Amino acid sequence: MTQFANYSKPEQTNLDAILKSTTYRIAHEDPELLNSSAMRGVRMLLEITKPDLHLQTAGIESTIIVFGGARIVDRETATQRLQEAEQRLRENPGSSTLKRQVIRDQHLVELSHFYDSARQFALLASQYGQGNKGKGHGCSSHVIVTGGGPGIMEAANRGAFEAGCRSIGLNISLPFEQHPNPYISPDLCFNFNYFSLRKFHFVMRSIGAILFPGGFGTLDELFELLTLRQVGTKGSMPIVLFGTDFWNRLVNFEYLGETGLISNDDLALIRFSDTAEEAWEYIQSGSEPVREQ
Repeated sequence: MTQFANYSKPEQTNLDAILKSTTYRIAHEDPELLNSSAMRGVRMLLEITKPDLHLQTAGIESTIIVFGGARIVDRETATQRLQEAEQRLRENPGSSTLKRQVIRDQHLVELSHFYDSARQFALLASQYGQGNKGKGHGCSSHVIVTGGGPGIMEAANRGAFEAGCRSIGLNISLPFEQHPNPYISPDLCFNFNYFSLRKFHFVMRSIGAILFPGGFGTLDELFELLTLRQVGTKGSMPIVLFGTDFWNRLVNFEYLGETGLISNDDLALIRFSDTAEEAWEYIQSGSEPVREQ
């Protein structure tokens, strides 16, 4: 309470109410205002500006996007989860839910090799873009950028981390608990409220993208990138689908061409690969160091 000796009690009470009122707050210090629906545009502008300023300061010239499933973990973890599910099923052999869980965990063990491939790919890209120590901290190209979560995202950030290089994580605020994986560079980890602006920053500095098997989020990201390539927004940025059998079983791209829903030239927007070395060679040869405005 701000006390003024010459004020009567009613005047002092009213002054205290004035000073506590939300209307008296400076606008940028008013959380109720900033979080209101009327300020959505301001919040969106902040989500565009803050990461861009930090990435400029960090000297990030170009990025390589790595997308993929959050549920694909390393083989040791996947095997352990399967064994635990099998144990629960043995204790409750009549449970249809546990039977389905065992089947899912078996598939995730089979998919776990993609974790190692993402890790290796990120190591190769990071060593190429940041391996020249003469460039110093202020200049980095081909920097790995992921969604910052677990699974394939973790594997890619981990590959860069193990190479002694920086990598970016673009996390998203979700209704359920999520936190960044521990391999992202601390000064290059960002948290977003809006999916659209998170996508904007994925694409903004990207000169290549590789997509590993994943679910709805990965598919959303894939078709966003393909559309940007199709309409020319991202020029000739190479897009690699890692895991030929998986992607051909999941999406019949050839059928889209046969029906005329996409042109035959559109099929050339995609490159399939099954080794980290092959995928990196293709992206390295086709990437262009051009920043999207």
